[in-house]
Amino acid sequence: SIIHTFTALGASVLNLSTVGRGCPDLLIGYKGKHSILVEIKRDEKAKYTEPQINFMQNWKGGAVVRVDSVDAAIRLIKMLDMD
Repeated sequence: SIIHTFTALGASVLNLSTVGRGCPDLLIGYKGKHSILVEIKRDEKAKYTEPQINFMQNWKGGAVVRVDSVDAAIRLIKMLDMD
């Protein structure tokens, strides 16, 4: 699973999926310097809901990262490793 992949790669994962109101599914913490909001989608064709779009348009923090596969989760962590 995507959550298992993040934790196996050393990230902390807080599941936010029950918050509602367009809040992203996960908050990922990595290496003591990254806090990333992640929206999980079942595949690359899945669309954002209206509340999710509103959340992302009004959020004053960093961008919400879309992850639709285990490979995408691995790519995200590899990208953070380059920082």
